Amino acid sequence: MDSMRITTPHPAASPVLRPVDMKDQSQDMNTLKKDARVVLVVYVILLLLGVGTGYLLSQKGSGPLAPKGTPVSTNKIIGVQDASTFKDCATGTIEKDGVEGEGTHKLVRDGGPSQTAYLVSSIIDMDQYVGLKAKVCGQTLAAKKVSWLMDVGRIELE
Repeated sequence: MDSMRITTPHPAASPVLRPVDMKDQSQDMNTLKKDARVVLVVYVILLLLGVGTGYLLSQKGSGPLAPKGTPVSTNKIIGVQDASTFKDCATGTIEKDGVEGEGTHKLVRDGGPSQTAYLVSSIIDMDQYVGLKAKVCGQTLAAKKVSWLMDVGRIELE
């Protein structure tokens, strides 16, 4: 039988343990705290700049930053200012509600119910003009339930 031999690990193979220096750890923690403060200050500054920019842009309204053809409001013309953009026009009184999901508003015209134009608008808040007599201009859309459905892009108040 072979004799059992006990071997001890080679000194170079054993892990090297060294004492922990507490000064190094406290310096690392201070550096991390300073870095966290810098990041926090940068985020606060960015947040304030974003809010300030948003506020300033909201105050300008549709000034020089608005692209050409965007809806703007003058005294009597609401929406796109270029009259040649929308060829379909009708005059009447704007009222709330459409018919069975077609139109959010209607333009009641002379000649009875068959002459009523039903209106939607992707650029004008029509609720502001309910009860007013106006000339509306826009694009005629295909309709299933009403005789005339129009996407309004311009309103001229009378």
